[in-house]
Amino acid sequence: MNRSSKISNSIERLESMAAIRRRQAIAVGLSLAISPQAECFAETHFDRRADLDEFYDKQTDEAICTGLDLLIARQNPDGTFRSSEHGRWVGICSLVGLAWLSRGVRYGYGTAGTALLRTGDYVLSKVQASGFLSAKETSHGPMYDHGFGTLFLAELYGATTDNGIRDKLSAAVKLIVRSQNERTGGWRYHPASDDADLSVTVSQLMALRAARNAGIGVPKETIDRAVEYVRKSQNPDGGFMYQITGDPSRFALTAAAIVALYNAGIYQGKEIDLAFEYLEANMAANRTVEADNFFFYAHYYSAQAFRHHGGQRWQTWYGYLKKSVLSQRNQQGVWFDLKSVEYATAMACLILNMPRTVLPIFQR
Repeated sequence: MNRSSKISNSIERLESMAAIRRRQAIAVGLSLAISPQAECFAETHFDRRADLDEFYDKQTDEAICTGLDLLIARQNPDGTFRSSEHGRWVGICSLVGLAWLSRGVRYGYGTAGTALLRTGDYVLSKVQASGFLSAKETSHGPMYDHGFGTLFLAELYGATTDNGIRDKLSAAVKLIVRSQNERTGGWRYHPASDDADLSVTVSQLMALRAARNAGIGVPKETIDRAVEYVRKSQNPDGGFMYQITGDPSRFALTAAAIVALYNAGIYQGKEIDLAFEYLEANMAANRTVEADNFFFYAHYYSAQAFRHHGGQRWQTWYGYLKKSVLSQRNQQGVWFDLKSVEYATAMACLILNMPRTVLPIFQR
């Protein structure tokens, strides 16, 4: 039996078990996490694509449109979202904005474009005088907000000519450069920190790459030092650790590290080969929310990593990933995890839309 067959069989067994657990969860009320009134939207704001094939099919396209429509239905007038706590997190609002942008939504045009404008205004309103992009209603790691928020503003600026975005984007980028840890070259939860971790570091590198794509200056030495930190985070098994203190390899961080290296212009080498082999060897254990608490985070990066790689490896990976993500939807046809409806749905749409995305940061 070849490697693809073994992976496929393992995934099918895991997904069968996961389906049982999901039905049990729904039976005890998980589906109530989305309010009934939020689901009562009949109007669709996204045209169905005509360029369908076996790879990107009608079911995938319909799932994305349903998810993106749900995100519009759950938006508050101020650009935030209905989830009581996470709906105001800058990072999550930014991921929703990225999901709309990945589908080609035009800033300020039509219902979807107006929703994008509202969320853009909210994120812009949270850029402080120092350039720090966060809100009081945030997680314990506000540099995640800053990283995803800066990434969103960079992609948004690339799709419009609003100079107000450029000024605040520039300030946010300067904050990232100033807050790089002098000893390690990475970043941590807060702008001023005496250590670093790979997850936050990758989020800042993604933001810096998007800003450079949008014409914002980023010092080369900042990127070089961050890349060196990423490289030091790899274990002998090809996986990447959370902090360079001897931590075990983690699937999600390995996917994130590949994306960071690709975005820094490192496209081949033993470190890349070993990392892909690690992901493929650990695929079956990371195919559902039940199996991996960081499912959406992990595959937001794994989809990018394999798309950058391209070829049959990408085709095989996306085929398995598409099946897995689609199977995670609840009875209303959208996604939920422990963070929020908005987070899971935005991430799922970004993952599924990867073959047709129009976002420059996700392009090969």
